[in-house]
Amino acid sequence: VEVMRQAASVLVGQGSSKASTTMEMAAGGTRVTIRGEGVYDYRARLGRLKVMLPPDPTGADKHRPITELLTPGALYMKNRGAGVPADKWVRVETASLSDGNLVTGGATDPLAAVQILRGARTVTYLGESEVGGTPVRHYRGIADLARAAQAADTGQGALAAAADGFFASQVPFDAYLDDEGRVRKLRHRFSYAGGQLVKPVAVTSVTLLYDFGAPAAVRLPDAADIYAGKIAEP
Repeated sequence: VEVMRQAASVLVGQGSSKASTTMEMAAGGTRVTIRGEGVYDYRARLGRLKVMLPPDPTGADKHRPITELLTPGALYMKNRGAGVPADKWVRVETASLSDGNLVTGGATDPLAAVQILRGARTVTYLGESEVGGTPVRHYRGIADLARAAQAADTGQGALAAAADGFFASQVPFDAYLDDEGRVRKLRHRFSYAGGQLVKPVAVTSVTLLYDFGAPAAVRLPDAADIYAGKIAEP
């Protein structure tokens, strides 16, 4: 348990890394997978991901990648669609989202994903494994979002919102840590029932972290580049 709770601090000590994300949502027999890739500066608490949406079921609509900028208090999205001009950014307060942006953006913020481990309650060590050619130790456990929010050193509001908005605040996880205690792979299983959803949606979020120390400069948009109009329903 203590190894899990210290994982976020170890990550911040690394400075930065590249990241790839996969989010799979399943509801009513429909399964959707969204993929992302980018970089994260853990000390500045800033990340940039390019998120690829799945094609339209008819095959007629090919979505442009959404560029997402991740900060402790806000999510910025470009190529959001829904009536937003292509050259403008949308800014959303993460604490205002019922999932704390663990699901809404189509990718779980990598630092927030590891901060969830601060709420670890029960953990089992499952032995050695390998991720991307790197030897790792595999742990499986349950984390409590409310406890994680209290223990987090950043993003407390977003995690607290998720604790209230998710169908269950207990989050099963699988964590794969290398010999230096760095998270290499992290899988969460969320049960999301926020917004207009009647039944909870099963969400599996997988985060891969690699190339620690890679350049991760993230520049936030100027105020003039942020869209202030109404966003149409997707």
